[in-house]
Formats: sequence, structure tokens, C-alpha cells
Amino acid sequence: MSTEINSNRRAALGTLTKLGLGTAALGLMGNSALAAPAKNIDAAVLNFALNLEYLEAAFYLAAVGRLDEVKAIGGGAEIRLPAGLPSTGMMFKDSTIEAFAKDIADDELSHVKFLHAALGKSAVARPVIDLGMAFDSAGQAASGGKIKGFNPYANELFFLHGAFIFEDVGVTAYNGAATLITNPAYLQAAAGILAVEAYHAGAIRTLLYQQRQVTAAAGLYVGQVVGAISALRAKVGGGKDAGLSDNAGAIIAPADKNGVAYGRSTDEVLNIVYLGGKGKGGFYPNGLNGAIK
Repeated sequence: MSTEINSNRRAALGTLTKLGLGTAALGLMGNSALAAPAKNIDAAVLNFALNLEYLEAAFYLAAVGRLDEVKAIGGGAEIRLPAGLPSTGMMFKDSTIEAFAKDIADDELSHVKFLHAALGKSAVARPVIDLGMAFDSAGQAASGGKIKGFNPYANELFFLHGAFIFEDVGVTAYNGAATLITNPAYLQAAAGILAVEAYHAGAIRTLLYQQRQVTAAAGLYVGQVVGAISALRAKVGGGKDAGLSDNAGAIIAPADKNGVAYGRSTDEVLNIVYLGGKGKGGFYPNGLNGAIK
């Protein structure tokens, strides 16, 4: 099975290369001989996605003690971690959560490798990523200052909350970017990644929903904390969000009235990952790299 999957990934990568992703990217950079149509921003969009995948990969790989694997891709920019996190990763007590963390880490690293290789010389460098103070700021903002020093690697429940911050954003980012991609091959690749991100988001939501009445921190239940994170994302991200439940019951797939997953614009996504900062901040202290930042 794994051989077949790897073969499919290599085939998809080869298709992207043959269809000229590198040419489109160079056109965006101003090479007149290879100039792409003005409306073609496919490479810029995929580099935007690569920035987000760098972040997600770093988050999960740090948890499972494999951070060096993403550090080996895209340059030497700093990845800031909470104090005390060992290089071997966090200590998992729940084998199910550990298994999910390892599998998602594999997927996110594969996304980085795939996009970086497809973009070739046009791939943006990995930006500075903050997985320390940014989480502390997000925790305080979501809890009205009640939760201080939030560290997603302190325990498994906090880890799930940290994952929740990212996963829904990734789904909405890829969905929103679909309207910007002009090449069908690139769109298919992005759709495939979106599907995997949606599986991740659903899994994280399910694990959190099962513990929604457990006290998370500062006297707040898991459901309350997740709802506050969702409300904060909605406030700066176009109102397109949902907590773990509503009057009708559980919410595993946040969607509009038609059951269609929300899509966010690049500005809305940036507002979230910058934690409301303008042009930089939050999980990207110096901003993203590339044309869309």
C-alpha cells in the first residue's frame, strides 16, 4: 500500500513539473521571456500554501520529536518553541492521540516536501515560525486573559487545542484558494491536500468533542475554550467558523447552510495566523514569504 501511495505522489509531482509550474512561477517573478498571464497567480497561491504547511509541519513534528525533518527544508529560519520541550517531543499517555499526532505529522511533512519540490527554485524559504509566545497570546486572547502561558505541548489536551487552532484554518484556506488557481493540475493537487486537511480537522474535532465537558484550564471546559478560539477566529477571519456544538448537537464539519465547507480569502487567513497583526505577527513574527503575505 505505501509503495503505491509513494508512486502516486511521485507521479503527481512529475505531472506538476511537466505542466510548467516552474515557468509560471518565474513569470510571476518578472522574467519577461517566461511571463505568465497577469491573471495566473498559481505559483503565488501554492507558495502561500507552502508557508502554511511549514507551520503545520513544524507544530506536529515538534510534538513527535522530528522537528529536524522540516528544518532540513526551506532554509535555516528559526522555529521558536516553548521552553522545556525536549528534542524527543512531548510525552504522550494516550496511544490514540499519539498515533494521530504521528500520522498527521507524516502528512504535513509530505505536503511541505511535495509543494517545495513542485515549485523548485521558485519555492519560498521557510519563514520564522513561533510556536511559543504565539500560543500564549492566542490562549490569553481566547480566554479573556484567564489562560496564561498556554503551551500546546504541556499535555495531550492542550495539544489538541493547539491543533484545533490550525486545522480548520487550513481547510478554509485551501477552499478559498480554489477560486484563484487557473491550472486544473494544480487545482487537483490542492484539492487532494484539502481533503487530507479536512480529515485531520474532523479527527481533532472528534477527539475534542469527546472531552468537551472536561475542565481544560482556568476553570473553563474544553467546549468553552474551543468555542472561544472559534469565536476569535471568526472575528478576524470573516465570521466563518464554528465551535464543537450548537443547539442541534455536534459540529464535526463546520459548513454553511448548504453543508459546504467555508472558504477564506488570503487576507482572512493572514488575519488569523498573524493573530490580528498587520503584515506580520502571531505564528509568523516576520510575516510569510512570497507574493501573498
